[in-house]
Amino acid sequence: MNPALFAAIAAGRPRRLWLASLNVHKAEELGRMLVGHNVEVISLATRPDLGEPPETGATFEENALQKARYVFEAVREPVLADDSGLEVDALGGAPGVHSKRFTPEATAASNNRALLLALQGVEDRRARFVCALALVSELGEEVIRGTVEGQIGHAPRGEGGFGYDPLFLPDEAPGRTMAELRPEEKDKISHRGRAVALLPNLLADLL
Repeated sequence: MNPALFAAIAAGRPRRLWLASLNVHKAEELGRMLVGHNVEVISLATRPDLGEPPETGATFEENALQKARYVFEAVREPVLADDSGLEVDALGGAPGVHSKRFTPEATAASNNRALLLALQGVEDRRARFVCALALVSELGEEVIRGTVEGQIGHAPRGEGGFGYDPLFLPDEAPGRTMAELRPEEKDKISHRGRAVALLPNLLADLL
């Protein structure tokens, strides 16, 4: 075992876990979900020199792994990368891996407007949030996936969450959008929450 790693564990200090994203909302969510696992989540906001990690893959899993590898090469510490998005059945799975940049403006407001326009007059509004998490460390690589099924609403509702949350009505919270759920409620059923629930065994290997 790496001497520095052994010393940190012996002292009970949290193991640093980098999140390959500048999105502070994702870092906050991940930090909440990993409470009690002796890890300190560090956002790329602390390393602006690295910029946004590349994501040119055709799937969520490919993008997550690409981002994690990119940051790991720079920091040489465990890195967790998330690639997530929305798949709408009536749109053939779009916006999919292009969820963040569904519109040229690439803002939540413009993306939500474009989605509602694309679904105007469409009855089948089934959709799902997908999250792929890639963990890269000195011990190897692993990719896991979490999903949550639901419907796309007809107008945004709620002040919480981010991205498409104001439009997404999860099956497990009838009548409410993701943006109307309390943080602890969202964490239990969200695509990211379900993917993170699979992480403890991987983190145990690292710790």
